[in-house]
Amino acid sequence: MLRIERHDDVTRLHFSTWRSRRAGYSVSCFAVRGMVVDAAFDDAGPELLGWIRANKPEGVIVTHAHDDHGGNAELLARSGVPMWMAPDTETLLGTPQVRGWHRTWAWGGMPLLHTPFKRFEPRGLEIIDARGHSPDHYVVWDPQTETVFAADLFLGVKVRVAHPVHREDVRQQIGSVRKIAALKPKRVFDAHRGLLKDGIALLHAKADWMEETVGAIDQRIDEGWDDAAIAKNVLGNETLFTYVTFFDWSRANFVASVRKTHGARSASR
Repeated sequence: MLRIERHDDVTRLHFSTWRSRRAGYSVSCFAVRGMVVDAAFDDAGPELLGWIRANKPEGVIVTHAHDDHGGNAELLARSGVPMWMAPDTETLLGTPQVRGWHRTWAWGGMPLLHTPFKRFEPRGLEIIDARGHSPDHYVVWDPQTETVFAADLFLGVKVRVAHPVHREDVRQQIGSVRKIAALKPKRVFDAHRGLLKDGIALLHAKADWMEETVGAIDQRIDEGWDDAAIAKNVLGNETLFTYVTFFDWSRANFVASVRKTHGARSASR
């Protein structure tokens, strides 16, 4: 299902399927300045491509290689739609990834990007490195309207779970959130929540909470606690969703990410 919202110069393309809605998932692409930010998930491909053919944007910017943002990269390449993506995103989209069953069930497949595609340079928009949520995470900044298309930078203030440690760097994410908040955007569009009310305050609140939480985890690591005890004490018990996804999203992953960079943090003090 495609639901369209208009916010002055920005059009939100809000995609979901009955399966993704059952799992509580939806994702948005944003049309701005004759371009589209992100490529949604595989099962949304026909609707996304239909909208693109009807509206003929200059191209699509892929912010990162997760299946709900780059899931239609191969479809767009085969259809001749120009794209911009960072080299690391292009590499990841062409490399088989481990995907939990829940992602396939909610989003559909993840066709590898193997078709050479037309490239374009986003005019009037800036691509900003905002890694942490993934090793190739970028956001899109419109300096003229002071608008940021934040992809998965925000998601929520108190996100107590993380992807496995090889895909998510919690400590790095704090710096990325701070960097984007420092732009003082007038509007922040989140890929899952749409237009955020008072986006700057929410970004600062997220970074503050993450810093406080990471600090609490660091303290317990210094005191010799194990990850399971830290996760329960600082973040609370795992939820049913964690077990259903076989720990693809979990509090334990959050703690493991902090521990992975704990040594570098200690050495820099």
